Amino acid sequence: MIRLTSVLLYLSLLMNGAVAHAQTKPANADAMVKKIASSGPFRKAAAALEAGHDQWVKDLVTLTEIAAPPFKETARARVFAAMLRKRGLVDVEIDEEGNVLGRRPGSVAGKAVMVTAHLDTVFPEATDVQVRREGDKLHAPGIGDDSAGLSTMLALIDAMNAGGVKTRSDIIFVGTVGEEGLGDLRGVRHLFAKGKYKDQVRAFFSIDDTGLEEITTQALGSKRYRVTYKGPGGHSYGAFGIVNPMAALGRMVTDLYAISAPTRPKTTYSASVVGGGTSVNAIPQEVWIEVDMRSESPEELVKLERQFLAIVKRSVEEENAARSTKAGAVSAEPKVIGDRPAGQNAPGADIVQFTKAAYRSQNIEVKDGISSTDANIPMSLGIPSVTLAGNAIGDRAHAPDEWIDPNKAANVKLKRILLTSLLAAAGN
Repeated sequence: MIRLTSVLLYLSLLMNGAVAHAQTKPANADAMVKKIASSGPFRKAAAALEAGHDQWVKDLVTLTEIAAPPFKETARARVFAAMLRKRGLVDVEIDEEGNVLGRRPGSVAGKAVMVTAHLDTVFPEATDVQVRREGDKLHAPGIGDDSAGLSTMLALIDAMNAGGVKTRSDIIFVGTVGEEGLGDLRGVRHLFAKGKYKDQVRAFFSIDDTGLEEITTQALGSKRYRVTYKGPGGHSYGAFGIVNPMAALGRMVTDLYAISAPTRPKTTYSASVVGGGTSVNAIPQEVWIEVDMRSESPEELVKLERQFLAIVKRSVEEENAARSTKAGAVSAEPKVIGDRPAGQNAPGADIVQFTKAAYRSQNIEVKDGISSTDANIPMSLGIPSVTLAGNAIGDRAHAPDEWIDPNKAANVKLKRILLTSLLAAAGN
């Protein structure tokens, strides 16, 4: 659901000229990409991508082995900031939210293209993040999502520096915090609500996860709740017959899964995490559950949220009617723990056409995809945005056995696509 603050920020961006409405035809995009690829600075930069492959792997391992659990990204942020300074970016800083920012100046002041990859992982603090090689694969939690994005960002900067590439727009490179889970995009939210470049960004790239087959051109909206049920509690035998918050919770889950969600636009829900209670022989005083709801459509997401909240209310009423409330009644408190807005690019948006043309230049017909990434926020504000992969081959993201294949040919090809897309958007 797009809140009033988002609408006001969008209007501000319109007045400041940050939202690009130009639409480029595929043929024109192909011509632009061809022109970029044939330039001397780009050819030097492309050669540097190839020569810098081993450095990309080295940076990838270094960053992966610095734990960055949710809300504890500081150690990785400090190292990444040092890496940006080493590459000559200006105004490198760690902002008040924890994002790492650095600017590569362009020739036109006040206009910027922003490129992000996220610092955080989904894994808790005690997770072993040492990288291990098995055959052609590198294994470690978070190596593809999103250490590869961070190291690919560094490789792009190295290539531009080596080629002497100049752009019209500033390019703002950012390692964001809070992209995963309960982080709820807190890093990128800060960039567009309070960040010093919030009114200058006219195009946005997110580098995230793995794969060459798809780019994210539409933002998947989500709403997440933690619902806490409370009751009087008591002995499982001696107090039997009084209301039980666990029964209300169970009724809620059953009724939630009776909802018929549309397949187009795809809309989903999940009862995901539960907790509470004190003992097997005690009626609990408190139990809780976390629920995730997603949709390609903001309107369908609002509809699903309303149905869910009505179910929560009904589950309490029915439990209090079904059993004795002489020791007290059951209550429920739904609390929002995640709210990611949906969004999509305007038809024919420049950034999408340039990116697809860059893929075509490497003989890849890429598919449009929908996902939840850092790009949700700018896309919901009308800023042209795409999310592209940071690594060409890999699997098992969010799992302890996550892996990537650092195959040189495939990953250099991907970085060439990223560089071409970025330069087309930034004005080469």
